[in-house]
Amino acid sequence: MMPNATDMRQQLVDACRRLDQLGFVPATDGNVSLRIGRDEVLITPTMAPKRLVQPSQLLVVGMDGRVRQGSGRPSSEMKMHLAAYWLRPDVGAVVHAHPPIATGFAAARLPLTDPLLPEAVATLGPVPLAEYATPSTDEVPRSIEKLVAVCNALLLANHGALAVGAGVAEAMDRMERVEHLAKVTLVARLLGGAAPLGAGDVARMLATLPRRGDGTGA
Repeated sequence: MMPNATDMRQQLVDACRRLDQLGFVPATDGNVSLRIGRDEVLITPTMAPKRLVQPSQLLVVGMDGRVRQGSGRPSSEMKMHLAAYWLRPDVGAVVHAHPPIATGFAAARLPLTDPLLPEAVATLGPVPLAEYATPSTDEVPRSIEKLVAVCNALLLANHGALAVGAGVAEAMDRMERVEHLAKVTLVARLLGGAAPLGAGDVARMLATLPRRGDGTGA
């Protein structure tokens, strides 16, 4: 059953609060959106601290980027969100944040693509690095197009991270996993070098997972 408008707004506000609690959205950083129809998206406003954002502040925008409901301006990274929705009909929510360790990898321009953790391989997949793009410009959606079309999360060079999902919960889970993977990768490298899973190990693990579409997949 499709959530009603009030529930969808609360989902986004809850996500904003969670991102703030995790330390992923300092000051007014980050933005979250949710597809609410075939051609409409609910999105956080620009320059709003995520710990304080209210349901009434969220804006409804069309896939053309025009505000259809609400006052003020949508997130300055709206075009990045819309690009993900245009490219991925399966995506119902987008989370952009600045988790500190993952953003450190982004600033060092290092992707998180090594298969280090079975859980990350199964539920997240590789986290590639998008080329640097000036924030809030058309460069950003262009920089992610090829990657977001095939990946569920990615790093934005010198900027932060992006995660997508069928809904807000899945997109949030993937953002948390990005930061967890970044922490583990950093510690493993400090300890002398990460030891990725072998191709055979990955193949055997993936073969044990239920297929998507049966209601039980990862």
